[in-house]
Amino acid sequence: MSSYSGLEVEQVALEAARDGWDSKVEYFLAQVGFSVGLGNVWRFPYLCHQNGGGAFILLYVLLMGLVGVPLFFLELAAGQSIRQGSIGVWRHISPKLVGIGYTSCVVCFFVALYYNVIIGWSIFYLGSSFQYPLPWENCPTEGNDTVKECAASSPTAYFWYRKALDITDSIDETGEFNPIITGCLLAAWVIVGLAMYKGIKSTGKVMYFSSVFPYVVLLCFLIRGVTLDGASEGIKFMFYPRLEIWADVQVWRQAATQVFFALGLGFGSVIAYSSYNPRNNNCHRDAFTVSGVNFMTSVLATLVVFAVLGFRAKTIATECVKRSVKMICECLILKHIIMPEVPYMYIFQKRYDVYLYVCVCYSNVKAGVEGTGLAFIAFTEAMTLFPGSPFWSALFFLMLLNLGLSTMFGTMAGILTPLTDTFKTLRNHKLLFTACSCVVGFLIGLTFTQRCGNYFVTMFDDYSATLPLIIVVIFQTISVAWVYGADRFLEDLKRMLDRPVPVVYKYLWKYVCPAAMLGLLGASLLKMILERPTYTAWNREKASKENLPYPDWALAVLSALIIVAFLPVPIGYIHFLLLERLGQSPADAEAGYVPCATTDIDLTPLGTLPPSGDDPNSFPPLLHENHGSRLQNGHIEHFESSNEL
Repeated sequence: MSSYSGLEVEQVALEAARDGWDSKVEYFLAQVGFSVGLGNVWRFPYLCHQNGGGAFILLYVLLMGLVGVPLFFLELAAGQSIRQGSIGVWRHISPKLVGIGYTSCVVCFFVALYYNVIIGWSIFYLGSSFQYPLPWENCPTEGNDTVKECAASSPTAYFWYRKALDITDSIDETGEFNPIITGCLLAAWVIVGLAMYKGIKSTGKVMYFSSVFPYVVLLCFLIRGVTLDGASEGIKFMFYPRLEIWADVQVWRQAATQVFFALGLGFGSVIAYSSYNPRNNNCHRDAFTVSGVNFMTSVLATLVVFAVLGFRAKTIATECVKRSVKMICECLILKHIIMPEVPYMYIFQKRYDVYLYVCVCYSNVKAGVEGTGLAFIAFTEAMTLFPGSPFWSALFFLMLLNLGLSTMFGTMAGILTPLTDTFKTLRNHKLLFTACSCVVGFLIGLTFTQRCGNYFVTMFDDYSATLPLIIVVIFQTISVAWVYGADRFLEDLKRMLDRPVPVVYKYLWKYVCPAAMLGLLGASLLKMILERPTYTAWNREKASKENLPYPDWALAVLSALIIVAFLPVPIGYIHFLLLERLGQSPADAEAGYVPCATTDIDLTPLGTLPPSGDDPNSFPPLLHENHGSRLQNGHIEHFESSNEL
């Protein structure tokens, strides 16, 4: 009994030395801030619009419950139990799988590169909002004539493509750097660096504003939006269920992908944040709470978007009708007063052209808008119709800025936490490592501030993360459910949480989640193989968007992104086999899951740390003398047997 008490005291002392959240509120806001991002505002509403409205929401909820919440709970539980970043977690599950953690870090780095560019765009629009009238409200003029490109498109589209991005006609035309966007990107990285320089101690404080403020803005926009003429039509169009879309495989793929990215699965950020929790935190409840908040935020954002876009649609349609009536009247005057000899067929043809014009207006309104097209063109255009438009514009882009930053903080945690947990040199120079990471991110991010940079943002967004993350989640689910064992994992969680975990998770982790993720992987691969990847370009002469196929060199780049991101998984496995063959790797007959009490490295002697990448044989003294029994029975089971003695 005394032996166990001494071990328990040492374990508590080790855990106390690791950084932790100052309060549960900070942790909750951090998890919500990471999972609730720009995709909730500009991706989810588009998917609902394009895929059956209310029917898509029902499908999304189904997949969230069967796949999203179980996988989210798995990551929360693994991080909280092992108290390490993603690299340390999967090394403790099985040293063969350490590459999973490194792949998560690589993907986080790719995402951070382009995500901060989007934050830079938000900073640019936020700064431009303090003008009246807004600079994208009217077309500029050259002499006495309106700029042709703007007249042929719209003021908001012209401002986005020509003033903000000064975009080229294709990805092949590189062009010079955009100095304004480069400055905004620098500002974005400075903000991220300042928020991350003390780890979760500084990030947690920032989350009180960056995670809460977007909800204040969304509620303000909802209250304002529902009072607008046409808002009800927009909301009805949004939620009208079209259940026939459930027969479309691509709709299932899109819903599963949205669930996947909405919760931030595979990034390692969920694991990193939960690793700073006390061991008895109820992560099962957290999984449902954060997932529920995430879903409700998506619905709230959808209500706001379609209320505002419904108002925009009705306003545009009304203007179309006014112009059409005017054209018909002109035709009648032309016939009866000025040119009575003109045949009636001419008038009918004119009327046909007018009605066709109205139909074109309506079709443009009904066309789905997502991503930057929603945030920087459609929604921006709608806000120019608001009284006091600069105020609403500043509010909107400040919301986008905070949504992006809160997700960016989690993404950076997915890089910094596992690497500082693994490598002593980085542990001892956390501040320098954080600063260097931001500098490197800015320098590589200059690729996205070229005139063709928007096309590279699209490439990274579409291909650098999706496939590698799906593969990561498949591997981590199989490693827990099959390699380590779902029953053992549930038993560990029962002891950690001091309450039983529903046995349904065993079947979800072993069968439902892997099957769903394999299906998603197959559908994504088929889409890439059967359809040549394309991107949306802006044609300056036509003043319109067009879909262009990626050139061969761009296909090589996006293929390299996928390969580089996934490469750590096989490299980690091969590295383990080589060490094992040389007799330098611990036996791994069973997965040696070690819910160790790692500490904040700056405060802990090196000898008390868990196995590091530099020495796979090293074990903390707490576990070293019982290493053999741990491999046979599991660390927690050994403690329990000691207690019985």
